[in-house]
Amino acid sequence: ELFVLTYGALVAQLCKDYEKDEDVNTCLDRMGYGIGIRLIDDFLAHSAVKKCRSYSETADMIAQVAFKMYLGVTPSVSCSSAAGNEFSLILDKNPLVDFVEELPAERASLCYCNLLCGVIRGALEMVHLAAEVTFLQDRLKGDAVTEIGITFLRKAED
Repeated sequence: ELFVLTYGALVAQLCKDYEKDEDVNTCLDRMGYGIGIRLIDDFLAHSAVKKCRSYSETADMIAQVAFKMYLGVTPSVSCSSAAGNEFSLILDKNPLVDFVEELPAERASLCYCNLLCGVIRGALEMVHLAAEVTFLQDRLKGDAVTEIGITFLRKAED
């Protein structure tokens, strides 16, 4: 709850520090990545989950256990590729935007919740899964849903 309450102040400060939205997005991703590589230890210690055997199981674990555990929401998961390596997490409710009405017009390319992408990417890397994580849709930008895309690139060497 404290994180949700202070997240807006963090993003506002980054917007003051950086002129370009792309720089803010990169900074949020980098910060999230740092959180993710540390958060995975807590997740594994407190969730008592077993090793996932497929990308599908991993995506379900992220949605049903990790999001619930840390943000109190459970996104739905859909596979968006025949190869089975691309998934979407669709959030009906995003607690990070509870106190945000809309993005200012001059910040149209800001990815307000980009920290989440970095967290997911960092945590996956720590369990030897290389992934690209991006926002595909965002309600703050007028989209119908908030959707995070995860593309598993390759299984990293142990």
